[in-house]
Amino acid sequence: MRPLDSSRAAEVPEPGLRLTDDVPQGAIEEPAAAEAAGTPGTGRCWLFGSSPCGLCAPQEAKKKAPCPGLGLFYTLLSAFLFSVASLFVKKVQDVHAVEISAFRCVFQMLVIIPCLIYRKTGFLGPKGQRIFLLLRGVLGSTAMILLYYAFQATSLADATVITFSSPVFTSIFACIFLKEKYSPWDALFTVFTITGVILIVRPPFLFGASAAGGGESYSLHLKGTIAAVAHAVFGALTLVILRKMGKSVDYFLSIWYYVILGLLESIIVLFIIGEWSLPYCGLDRLFLILIGLFGLGGQVFLTKAIQIEKAGPVAIMKTMDVVFAFIFQIIFFNDVPTWWTVGGALCVIASSTGAAVRKWCQGSK
Repeated sequence: MRPLDSSRAAEVPEPGLRLTDDVPQGAIEEPAAAEAAGTPGTGRCWLFGSSPCGLCAPQEAKKKAPCPGLGLFYTLLSAFLFSVASLFVKKVQDVHAVEISAFRCVFQMLVIIPCLIYRKTGFLGPKGQRIFLLLRGVLGSTAMILLYYAFQATSLADATVITFSSPVFTSIFACIFLKEKYSPWDALFTVFTITGVILIVRPPFLFGASAAGGGESYSLHLKGTIAAVAHAVFGALTLVILRKMGKSVDYFLSIWYYVILGLLESIIVLFIIGEWSLPYCGLDRLFLILIGLFGLGGQVFLTKAIQIEKAGPVAIMKTMDVVFAFIFQIIFFNDVPTWWTVGGALCVIASSTGAAVRKWCQGSK
């Protein structure tokens, strides 16, 4: 939401992280922030959040290296939290996906504004980068809305699996806009991803009406699938724009454009379609709050994972999103995925994992 939302989105490193091809896709879902959670950077005082003081310096000197596997555990925990947030999106059926996106933007805005004030970065950004910030905000927020709609329109497992096709689109767009090399391996991963999506969609002209299912349910499933693919495309474009900007723009400023433009976009769309309404059910209101909390918590752990672990293993472990999605779909919706979905999931995960391993090996040379 990733999906990284991800939303999964999604669901993108911050200035302290490497902004290169090996960033796992799950990070696309807006890592709003280890700093927002109060984690000081390297060499910063835990009490005053600035340069080391005499009280903290000896303790930092004695600090041990991270526990082996801790980064992968953080990734697993992040995948679980993101999956729970996706479950709540699926549960909130009486609130439109665009309205859920608006609530999430408001929640993140409450976190981002104090961070921008503290870092004294301003709210507009460098003049030469503003056009990219605007594009990043519009594309990223659109990807979030599409992801939430996909969760509501189709099964949790299908939507989650399709969001993992984003690295394939990233490679294609990076080749077109950033002149990065598109190798035969990338082409092979693209074929695997397309095959996986076809198995999930099961178009009637290939599989017949019996395999595809019929009537209104298949029509809604198809709309959800198209939304999930569109999320993967917009998420890939967002990541390419972030690579283009590099580290010249503060990460929190990038998130600010995402939430403010996302909120404006959501309000405009809700006004056009006339779907704005406060949830009548107290449980739905609770779910909206939990979507923001679990999404932010998942992003904090994902950010911490990228800080202490190589991006390749993190990207591979991130595929646990799919496993959790299958489990939640069976437990909470009594919906056992078909063998077509399982086969499609294996194809997409193989593509995503292969791309991650390849980037990992290239970065190790």
